[in-house]
Amino acid sequence: MTNEMNELPSLRKVYLISDGTGETAALMMKAAMVQFPTEQGMSVTRYKNIRNAVQLEAIISEAEKHQALIIYTVVSAELRDRLVKLTREKTLTVIDLLGPLLAGLATHFGYEPIMAAGILHGINENYFKRIEAMEYTIQHDDGRDLTGLEKADLVILGISRTSKTPLSMYLSHQGWKVANIPLIKGFDLPTELQALDDRKIVGLTIDADALTQIRRARLERLGQKQGGDYASIDKVNDEIDYAADLFKHHRKWALFNVTGKALEETAAEIIRLMSSRRLIPKHALQN
Repeated sequence: MTNEMNELPSLRKVYLISDGTGETAALMMKAAMVQFPTEQGMSVTRYKNIRNAVQLEAIISEAEKHQALIIYTVVSAELRDRLVKLTREKTLTVIDLLGPLLAGLATHFGYEPIMAAGILHGINENYFKRIEAMEYTIQHDDGRDLTGLEKADLVILGISRTSKTPLSMYLSHQGWKVANIPLIKGFDLPTELQALDDRKIVGLTIDADALTQIRRARLERLGQKQGGDYASIDKVNDEIDYAADLFKHHRKWALFNVTGKALEETAAEIIRLMSSRRLIPKHALQN
């Protein structure tokens, strides 16, 4: 229930009480103490996830013994009222960091807050998980890094210019750890794929004419001639046939044709499939 911070005997005591993680109170306390640079005679104790009157009464009883200053961030109006009543009875000094702000915002917006404890921690956790997913996806783009492949929520395979990278990045922004690996004729598939759940592997295919146009446009943007093998219809057909033969030998891999489809459309199809397989990452955004 408690988290001791700089606990020393015979010092002025501060109790931080929260029905969530107590991070908000701790951060505000640290910010305020910057204004008291010479203050050393103080100890701070954090009480987090306080959700009932029994817990609260035990803390207030302890605070009375030490005449501790109480600073609290309690969302529950019932628990907040109980805290105020108890501290008045014990003549303790209290500072409510959250109540006045919630009341002011409710007046300004014209409606009451939802009053659920611990929401900020959950939001922050999901945010950082999505950042982690983006970092993973960048690290594992275009087959550059095959270490930690087992941590991927999704592995995308396809020949050049089938939208592997943009699709991976789009999904990563929604919380998916995605690795994408190019299929190149004459090169074996990475052996690391053998240890993966086939249901998490996705293949991308595209019509030859569409891919030819995409590759020619790519060369044009790079200021190169369009007459090389990379954008020739024969080369494109050869690569598509190679990928198709590979996918036939791995029938458990899902296959998506990206011809003429927007990125969001292909992503939605993949998410629907993964959802049906119960393979949606815990922190992924839900469409």
